[in-house]
This record gives sequence, structure tokens and C-alpha cells, in this order.
Amino acid sequence: MRLIALLLLLLEVMPLMSQEVTDSVTTEVAPQADYTFQPKQLILPVSLITVGAVGLSGGFVQDFKENVRDKMLDWSGKKRFRADDYIQYLPVITNVALGFGVKARHSFKERVAVTATAYLALGIMVNVPKWLISERRPDSSARNSFPSGHSATAFMGAELMRVEYGKWWGLGAYTIATGVAFLRLYNNRHWINDVVAGAGIGILSARIGYWLLPLERKWFKWRPNSDVSAVALPVYDPFTRSASLAVSISL
Repeated sequence: MRLIALLLLLLEVMPLMSQEVTDSVTTEVAPQADYTFQPKQLILPVSLITVGAVGLSGGFVQDFKENVRDKMLDWSGKKRFRADDYIQYLPVITNVALGFGVKARHSFKERVAVTATAYLALGIMVNVPKWLISERRPDSSARNSFPSGHSATAFMGAELMRVEYGKWWGLGAYTIATGVAFLRLYNNRHWINDVVAGAGIGILSARIGYWLLPLERKWFKWRPNSDVSAVALPVYDPFTRSASLAVSISL
């Protein structure tokens, strides 16, 4: 019965995301349109994060999480399929590169800036709770389970794809992101509430990237869809102690 409840939960969440993809993006993408802040844009990501946070409570919620974990272990036979470590980045990379062949809403340098800003927001919203909450992973390998960074990265990329390229590209990217979230459960690396919260954080991070784009245009004195010689934005992950640099070079 609890496995049925899990499936019902996923069926409740996915229509929300697909409905946003269908309703809020037109088939023809407006190249100069800004993705400005609207309060209703908070409803889906905040709802997902809230559901994920509720999953941190004990009692019957913990029993439900453990039951889902056990069912996944029975299904997988404790064998892991590591594709999620790689395909989590596919929507993000596609978002930046696809614009060279498909009409995008923003220029290359702006896509890089939005992606870097979104990734910075994601890093904060993922790593701070991991450090403060210290939830044990279902495989007991570490105490940094909540929220799922893989799921957050994949759903961030999916939301970026939806905004940049329209509903059909967005649906494909969200399908990949959902697959990543499923594999985090299948590989016994996360609890169900971790991936739900990760999805919400990813979507919210992407939207923050777009909300801050007008401010970045003022800072760098950009015109919409204009080109500059180079843009570089650093990203630092304190948990892995690694740094990366997103660079946009106009050709």
C-alpha cells in the first residue's frame, strides 16, 4: 500500500510540472522576452521543497521512507546503475549549447550567465541544508542526504530548457530529470523526500537565474541578446572544495 502511495505522490507532482510546461510557455519562443518575477512562479518549487522538508520528520513518515527504500532494494537487487552521475548534467549542458542550432530566448552569453547564477543559487540551497541537517543516506555512507544535489542539478537544467526553448524541449528535459531522481532512489543514494526537495530547489534555482538577469545586464551594460567579448562567473562548492569557472566567449 505504501508503494502505491509513493506512485500516487509522483503522479501528483508530475502533472504540476507538465502543466507549467504546457501553460506558461508558448510554442514559439520570444527571443527578447524577459522572465520576470511573478509570485505564482514560487508555488511549484516551494511546494516541492516543503513536501521534502516534511519528510524529515520521524514516525510514520520515516516508516514510509524506509518502506520505499526497501522496495527499491528488492527491485534493484542491490545493483547500482551509475548513469545518474553523468546524465544529471545533460539538460544544463544542452541548455547552453543548443542555442547554436535552435532558436533560444536569450543570447549565448546570457544563457551562460543565467546558468552560472542558477548554479550558484543551487549550490547554496543544496549544501547549506546538507551541512545543517546532516541526514543519513539510506545506504549509511554519509550524513549529507537531504536534499538531492543530483536531482536539483537535473531539474535546474530542465527548467532552463523549458524557458529557453519551449514546451517540447522542456518536456524532454523534465523526463530526463525525473529519470535522474528515480535513479537516486534506485541506487539507494537518497530517500524519497530528498529527491522531491531537490527537484524544487532545482526549479527555484533556474528561476532565480532569470530573475537576476536584468540586474546582470545593468552591471555588465548589456543590451538584450547583444554580444560581448567574454563573461566569466566563478562557482565554488564548499563540500567538495572544488571551484569551476563558467566562461562565455563571443565569436
